[in-house]
Amino acid sequence: MAIPRIISVDDHVVEPPTLWSDRLPAKYQDRGPRVVRDRAKFSFEGGVFSYERGAPDGEWCDWWLYDDLVYPFPKLSAAVGFEDLDVTPTTFDEIRRGCWIQSDRLADMDANHVDASICFPNTLPRFCGQAFYERADKDLALLCVQAYNDWMLDDWSAGDGRGKLLPLTIVPLWDAELAATEVRRCADKGTLGIAFSENPHPLGLPSVHDKSRFWDPLFQACQDTGTVVCMHIGSSSKMPATSPDAPFIISSTLTFSNAMGSMLDFIFSGTLERFPELVLSYSEGQVGWMPYVLERADKLWAERGDNSFGTSLPKKPSTYLHHRVYGCVFDDEVGLRNRDLIGMDQICFETDYPHADSTFPHSEKVATDIVTQAGMDEDEIYKFIRGNAIRCFDLGRVGITS
Repeated sequence: MAIPRIISVDDHVVEPPTLWSDRLPAKYQDRGPRVVRDRAKFSFEGGVFSYERGAPDGEWCDWWLYDDLVYPFPKLSAAVGFEDLDVTPTTFDEIRRGCWIQSDRLADMDANHVDASICFPNTLPRFCGQAFYERADKDLALLCVQAYNDWMLDDWSAGDGRGKLLPLTIVPLWDAELAATEVRRCADKGTLGIAFSENPHPLGLPSVHDKSRFWDPLFQACQDTGTVVCMHIGSSSKMPATSPDAPFIISSTLTFSNAMGSMLDFIFSGTLERFPELVLSYSEGQVGWMPYVLERADKLWAERGDNSFGTSLPKKPSTYLHHRVYGCVFDDEVGLRNRDLIGMDQICFETDYPHADSTFPHSEKVATDIVTQAGMDEDEIYKFIRGNAIRCFDLGRVGITS
């Protein structure tokens, strides 16, 4: 069967080098995020990534500087186009232009059978704007968050990008009331979702179980404005590991467990019960784990839903998923074979441009292969490749209705 034009719910944009310097007040120009070029030597040993700036025998690297933060630009953040991928630095001159220039991204999307794309932050902000939360000067940090969002809404997703590059914004994580205000400001300008942390606790922030309900103002704002809470693997700044000396391939295999834990947090914290129209989207977490985890959660709820295990949900956990919790797939054959147990309405597709896992420029073939292997019919293929993303993000707001 013909694959419809793809709507990818997980891609990334490399932030342009002048994004913040073009938007911050003059007094912050020497402290706000900016790019300088210097040599660098990278290494990755014992599971630890390290770098040396100014190494005479190093390779050229574009470095992000922001107050006390020094952030080198690695090839893995813009992997498409490189034949050999390793832990080495790169520059804006070397990466594919589609990583950060709108016209080139749209051309790459067209060549890759992609109609529309949700783009997460990529380099300096990290996946949910953690870099701004971690800096001491919160006045400057808030301006940086707002500058990023204005660029996303007014530049990247505007003009020729409207209805193609779907706007995903960030929030000031350190203050839920400020975050709610920013959600409402950005919703008025057309945002569709926010990049949030899969688990705020490792960042030093309250968890979604917090008894003061720290995050409720943010979730209320998202519900009120139809803003989807999007969570990318690694947005907790913590990856699963079995031991400090375990090879990285184990962490990479277990990445889904971050999404799994996050989904259970949102269910058993009562967040999805308190906000019955809140929508969650998990990126790069796959879905093959969902059937068993939901079965286990439902059984424990039936046996221990009297709060003896810390929950008194009025409905069984699996009932909170329908049209509210979306997962995405790029190579999860097991998940697609079990789609009837997950719910075909909950599974979306991603191309992960421009990361190393990206299926660019062969996403149409990859999608064709996996739907064929899973034995999916035409209606299921449409939902997976396109229809579920339209429902999740209410894309009629940007003119995408079918």
